[in-house]
Amino acid sequence: MEIQALLITFREVLEALLIVGIITTYLKRMDNGQYTKYVWLGAGLAVLASVGVAMLFQVVLTGFASMGSEMYLKIGIMIISTLLLTQMVFWMAKHSRDLKGNMQGKMDSFISTGNIVGMVIHSFLVVLREGVETVFFFAAITGGNIGAAMQGWGAITGVIIAAVVAYLFFKGTMKVRLSTFFKVTGVFIILIAAGLLVQAISMMQDLEIIGSVIPHLYDITWFLPEHPIDYDHYLRDHGVAPLLSGDIGIFLKALFGYSSMPSLEEVVAYIGYFVGIYLLTSNKSVKKTESAGQTERMEK
Repeated sequence: MEIQALLITFREVLEALLIVGIITTYLKRMDNGQYTKYVWLGAGLAVLASVGVAMLFQVVLTGFASMGSEMYLKIGIMIISTLLLTQMVFWMAKHSRDLKGNMQGKMDSFISTGNIVGMVIHSFLVVLREGVETVFFFAAITGGNIGAAMQGWGAITGVIIAAVVAYLFFKGTMKVRLSTFFKVTGVFIILIAAGLLVQAISMMQDLEIIGSVIPHLYDITWFLPEHPIDYDHYLRDHGVAPLLSGDIGIFLKALFGYSSMPSLEEVVAYIGYFVGIYLLTSNKSVKKTESAGQTERMEK
């Protein structure tokens, strides 16, 4: 959970800091530094609102738990989180190249019209989106215990690393392109999304919401059990210990959705998810190439 929280928090906080940093840096360079306080005001209000959303979400989760419907809500959160994480990666991959230009254009519009309120609302919404997504993802990776994720070392470390990276980026000591940077972190986010999808399918099969053609496609508990309890049971039943510790298995399950005895549907969904991502990225690459070719022919 902590590694997941670190990656998610790092990604979300960094995205928010980069956008706010781009806006404030541009304002200062254009001799409009007096407006930066309104940007930070909107960002600060968004952080407070995100905490409020987390508290409200926790109340909702507790209410579902008291009604005995907690597992159904968790499944829904995992599926929606998979979609949001995937969309987040594609959105940033698409907009990272023109992110700076878009932010500067909006600031010019606000300044020219004297729209201070619009400036505050814009920065508020930018940061709030990241905050709400973080809350939602925390609910997914912790099974509903949002507070545990927010107070854990993973989330705190993610915030610190994001702040350091953002500082180095704007100081000019970090020469990595935004598009490349987000592609690398996007790989890990996609792995987490695939793991959440598989865990949601596993929970639905446990609750008999959906069936399974082959409940256990293979069994590699002898090699890497997915939990220390599975390790103990295998040792008890076979008299031989698995090759690897169950602690490794529980780490991989929390991070990537690992299962030592997956159903056919889990395996198909896991592989199918990556195939879908590959096809989507391939189609976009082809469209970009075709668009570039058309532009080149028109120029000739």
